[in-house]
Amino acid sequence: MRNLPNILTLSRIGAIPFLVGAFYIGAPAGNWIALGIFALAALTDLVDGYLARAQGVTSAFGRALDPIADKLLVAAALLMLTAFERAPVIAVILILSRELLIAGLRKWLAGRASGLPVSRLAKWKTASQMLAVALLLIGTSGPSGIPVVPLGEAFLWLAALLTWITAFGYLRIAGKHLSGDGAEARSSVAQPSAASRATEPTASEGEDTRR
Repeated sequence: MRNLPNILTLSRIGAIPFLVGAFYIGAPAGNWIALGIFALAALTDLVDGYLARAQGVTSAFGRALDPIADKLLVAAALLMLTAFERAPVIAVILILSRELLIAGLRKWLAGRASGLPVSRLAKWKTASQMLAVALLLIGTSGPSGIPVVPLGEAFLWLAALLTWITAFGYLRIAGKHLSGDGAEARSSVAQPSAASRATEPTASEGEDTRR
């Protein structure tokens, strides 16, 4: 736990109170401070993964904490933008509800042979979501002549759309695991126990009864 990549990951969680506090600073300073905090925190997401691989200090703790820190940071930014009426509420609800759904699916699949792989479309979703948050944090304090707020809202709606497209893909994967569990359960009920099969004269001695 006590290595630089994990410290950087934890720093994203530690940045959340400062990000929230920046919303209570008047514009334009508060907007740019919030953007700076968010951008630096997002940068640590790139650096910690690189350092963990380069230093050979990858761990189960780091792999579990990294996506949690990312989601907490983005969720805090979206909730504050919504509270200050600087982001479309429905788009934020769509994004956050999807994240809760997929987090639950990943936890459910944690004990299975495979989890939910990150698709290329999911990476585009993340990119559009981060860009949307950055633009909305700048808001009306952006350069004149550039429609920062409309662009931010457009990217947020794009992120919401991609969010649920990828969610349905993950649901299909989870459904296959669920149907597989059901088939396995039915198979185990249909098969006689090892003890009962041992008493049957027709049972093959070399047959493996393990599941």
